[in-house]
Amino acid sequence: MMKKEKKQILGLSIILIALFSFGIYSDPKPTIHSIGDSTMSDYGESYLNRFGGEGYPIRGWMQMMPEFVKPETVAINNAARSGRSSKSFREEGFWDKVKAKIQPGDYVFIQFGHNDAKEDSLRHTDPQTTFKQNIRNYVEEVKAKDANPILFTSIVRRRFDKNGKIMDFHGEYVTVIRDLANEMNVPLVDLNKLSAELVESYGVEKSKELFLYIEPGRFSKLPNGKQDNAHLCVEGARKIAELAVKSMKEQNLPVAKCFL
Repeated sequence: MMKKEKKQILGLSIILIALFSFGIYSDPKPTIHSIGDSTMSDYGESYLNRFGGEGYPIRGWMQMMPEFVKPETVAINNAARSGRSSKSFREEGFWDKVKAKIQPGDYVFIQFGHNDAKEDSLRHTDPQTTFKQNIRNYVEEVKAKDANPILFTSIVRRRFDKNGKIMDFHGEYVTVIRDLANEMNVPLVDLNKLSAELVESYGVEKSKELFLYIEPGRFSKLPNGKQDNAHLCVEGARKIAELAVKSMKEQNLPVAKCFL
């Protein structure tokens, strides 16, 4: 090998070492993709202005997730959509858009159930048949991309029985997720259980602080205020995100290294 060629190779090697040292050619950081319903989704300015106005406090819990991650270690693609079920999220094309972005090593948070129980044919699924198969399909397709699925049970609605306990509105849609996580060896974050414990710990009145309770007159578009026991306010979404992160840390899941 000629002396000139050796110098060129040496120079190139030094440049590459420098680039790797500064992270320019390091492996791209993984992405957390999230698919689900309104309790998980982002709410942009256009939505807030349409339904309440500036300061309208509705949030999905994944919208608060950037507060809990190390931004240098992971990106977030919150693709959850308001009003969607495990069926309509796929049939309306939202899943195809997410799947096209999934790279090996990414994480996919999956949370459906709220809207699967709706009676309309565009969203309804049967928990033990179509719902179970839909969730199974999502998990298998994520694994086929060499990515990491994580299942989440639906958060509770704020409805108390006479004993101060949260009433069960999700039934088999929750048990199916738990069963599939065990059957398919997929991590589970049981937000249904965790959110029930959280809401009960707040009690009947104080738990309104977690949900979308708006006093009359605060927003011109809502002169009579609003009482919403399904959707979270900023603080409620933050608390649920915190519970999700805590659960993943306690389980020592690979994604936990991305959290603060």
